[in-house]
Amino acid sequence: MTPAAAPVEVAVGVVIRADGSVLLAQRPDGKPYAGWWEFPGGKLEPGEAVDAALARELHEELGLDVRASCPWVVREFVYPHAHVRLHFRRVFEFDGEPRSREGQAFAWQRPGAVAVAPLLPASVPVIEWLTLPEVCARSAGASMGPDAFVEALARRLAAGLRLLLLDEPALPAAAFQALLARVVPMCRDAGARVLVGAAHGESVGAGADGVLLDDDALARAAARPAGRLAGATCADAAGLERAFALGLDFVVLPRTAAAPMPGVPVYRAADSAAPHELAAARRAGAHGLAVGERYWRDAAPGETGA
Repeated sequence: MTPAAAPVEVAVGVVIRADGSVLLAQRPDGKPYAGWWEFPGGKLEPGEAVDAALARELHEELGLDVRASCPWVVREFVYPHAHVRLHFRRVFEFDGEPRSREGQAFAWQRPGAVAVAPLLPASVPVIEWLTLPEVCARSAGASMGPDAFVEALARRLAAGLRLLLLDEPALPAAAFQALLARVVPMCRDAGARVLVGAAHGESVGAGADGVLLDDDALARAAARPAGRLAGATCADAAGLERAFALGLDFVVLPRTAAAPMPGVPVYRAADSAAPHELAAARRAGAHGLAVGERYWRDAAPGETGA
């Protein structure tokens, strides 16, 4: 039996402009999937590091000079013409404006409103990941008290929080339902999404935007929760692999977890969303930060004492 060929290693650039738009390029005539849109990049040369390959490809194809790129997500994908391992790296620091050097079209697109089509299949989940904010926050209703927490939530939503993980196992069911009823309209009005901990039951979280699985729920899940945003908290690589197998949108890892090569975006647990913490998380390959009680108790940006 002929052994399966090793996947082709490919560096892929998720180039992010200051306004949040990302760069997509159209595959030129003469290549498989000609006319389809994708994130730019190319194959690694023998012995070449992923970051070096990406910098070379973006310069050769689009005239961009990459100052730095961050590891993000690694996924394998099997096309009819090739089996590839895609090393997606986010690029926040670059010089120059894109210009076509190989005759391909390109376009800056907002992740939540991509207007070019068709997208290469491997690019479709990436667009969804890019709608995830770089900071999510675990609720603290039980420890702070519901009223104090709701007050802190209002401040943080006004300061830009866009993803709340509402998980309160210490609250009685009636108290949690009352908190949920207060929180969901606030988040909707601010354009933020709410995920409810799986331990609270799917019917309780029906008004939310999705579900957050813990280790036990992750182990029991037979399939991805249908139709909604789905994330998980997990403690180790086995949980991360399970989340990937289920097709979840993200995972939250403890700050002590070893740096993974994840197939889904990863949030790292942190005390604050300070810029230096976010920069360190990016460099380590995380999508962003998952903050907890200290975040709610600290002053939000722009407040006295922030």
